[in-house]
Amino acid sequence: MSLTDSILGKPLATSEERAEQIGVAAGIPIFGLDALTSAAYGPEAAMTLLIPLGVAGLQHIVPVITAILILLAIVFFSYRQTIAAYPHGGGSYTVATENLGTFPGLLAAAALMIDYILTAAVGISAGVEALTGAIPSLLPHTLLICLVILTILVIVNLRGVKDTGAAFIVPTFLFVATLLTVIGVGVFKTLHSGGHPVAVTSLPPAVPTTVKYLTLWLLLKTFSSGCAAMTGVEAVSNGVMAFREPNRTRRAQTALTIIIGILMVLLFGIAWLSRAYGITAMDPNAEHYQSVVSILTAAVFGRGWFYYLTSASVLAALSLSANTAFADFPRLTRAIAQHDFLPHVFILRGRRLLYSHGVYALTGFTAVILILFGGITDRLIPLYAIGAFLAFTLSQAGMVMHWKKEEGGIRRHWWHMFVNGIGAVATGITTLVVATAKFHDGAWVTVLLIPTMILIMMAVKHHYTRVKREMKEITPLNLVNLEEPIVVIPMARWDRITEKAMRFGLLLSKQIKVVHVHTDDEDGHLDEVWEDHVLAPIRAAHLKEPELKVIRSQYRFVIHPLMDYILELEKENPGRKIAVLLPELVVRHWWENALHNQRVQLLKLLLLLRGNQRIVVVNIPWYL
Repeated sequence: MSLTDSILGKPLATSEERAEQIGVAAGIPIFGLDALTSAAYGPEAAMTLLIPLGVAGLQHIVPVITAILILLAIVFFSYRQTIAAYPHGGGSYTVATENLGTFPGLLAAAALMIDYILTAAVGISAGVEALTGAIPSLLPHTLLICLVILTILVIVNLRGVKDTGAAFIVPTFLFVATLLTVIGVGVFKTLHSGGHPVAVTSLPPAVPTTVKYLTLWLLLKTFSSGCAAMTGVEAVSNGVMAFREPNRTRRAQTALTIIIGILMVLLFGIAWLSRAYGITAMDPNAEHYQSVVSILTAAVFGRGWFYYLTSASVLAALSLSANTAFADFPRLTRAIAQHDFLPHVFILRGRRLLYSHGVYALTGFTAVILILFGGITDRLIPLYAIGAFLAFTLSQAGMVMHWKKEEGGIRRHWWHMFVNGIGAVATGITTLVVATAKFHDGAWVTVLLIPTMILIMMAVKHHYTRVKREMKEITPLNLVNLEEPIVVIPMARWDRITEKAMRFGLLLSKQIKVVHVHTDDEDGHLDEVWEDHVLAPIRAAHLKEPELKVIRSQYRFVIHPLMDYILELEKENPGRKIAVLLPELVVRHWWENALHNQRVQLLKLLLLLRGNQRIVVVNIPWYL
């Protein structure tokens, strides 16, 4: 077994695709880990903005989280309907394109791609933040750890959907089990104590109150930060085709229901217990910073073995939560590429039946984001959620139009239209709130990136449209002007490679022009051996003699004189093909390429860029 097969698994045949499909148990970690782990930082993101209110801010966290849960429930019912209506995968891009038009579809595509890239970056950075919080000595190595985790995620995902699900089931269910245990025991202690539980471990001192009243603007910012807990909800609707038949749609809906149900319990439980125990968020820049989940676990259980088990499960789940982006981003880019808005390479499936190039693209973009922001979660959070909510809005608006166009129209599908309509309005308002509240904190970057990506996709579409327009005309074989080409062979010296090129040239045409650029610092001349080594054998075989063209270059330029000669020859011979034979050494090891063929590669590139359809470039390889 090769090293590649050992790391990434053996290649899978197309006929093995059914074996790679998953059930509900594997679908939860693959498509739900991002949504579930947002419970670890969503409430804290909201509570951080309430720090200026001190302990008084705790009175507002439950109402804020409740509002987010109501919005989450609306989105949940909407996406259940989307899964039923689009059993082959109905993400925001597909729904918006089919029902609202091309531009809304591109808007959803750009928003989702940005959201998935940020999902991967935030998930990894949040996991590393949990690790550095537990082991402060690792703080200087934050970025390096982020990139190592990214590499691990890429390798696991390249092994295929089935292996990815198997790898993430244990961390996901351990994360859910430990947090549900914390919430369950915490609720029991709270109720048993009459609503005033005593923390097992002393709580960090509360930050002094600097703001007396909660303003509307602060409330909106708190709500928008807490909405980070809703990212990743769309993932199941994008990945319906990953689930097994029969009842693929039902499996996808079941997985979505379980994910949202657990997420609601986690979000409300953490918020409610934080208020009951009097736990406030700490300043992320504080010297002995602890996350809300860490403080809450210590308050309920103390700092024993269960505290460290919970911390480890949170760390593992947060680090792996980026996998949701790896599961959906390639599917999204494939759908976009099928409409010619992205390079067609995203449509191709790799050795493990994955859309591998989507994985590569996501990896590259995520690495760039992590490097630019130093792997710090707080720097990334302001960019987050806008893309997700914009995609939610377009998807739900598209579903309203979908039901309207279905048989029976409004009369038959009024309830579906009402649910999706409420979802569109609610998420649309939330999008505006999030964009406004976070604009000055960095959300302007996302707002700027979305139209930029739309312009890029439109440019790609324009290119493919032009190519199809030029190639689509099907005509009978054109046998006009089948004259032999003029063969041009650039030749620095006479050796075994150039001999091979000359032999092939003699097969192609009777008109061969050998071009030698002679520089003043050159030791030998090609014309010194031309008569004995080239012309003598050709005359003996009674073949037409090739012409030797020597170009003197006093400034030691080689490429430009060759290009000028070839282009001038093409002008002087209208209607004739010019075949340029480029002798090239093929080496055994990839690193040896840097030692050879630099002029050949540059000349080939310039001929392709500056030439036209009458100039043909032919590589003549010599295998070392």
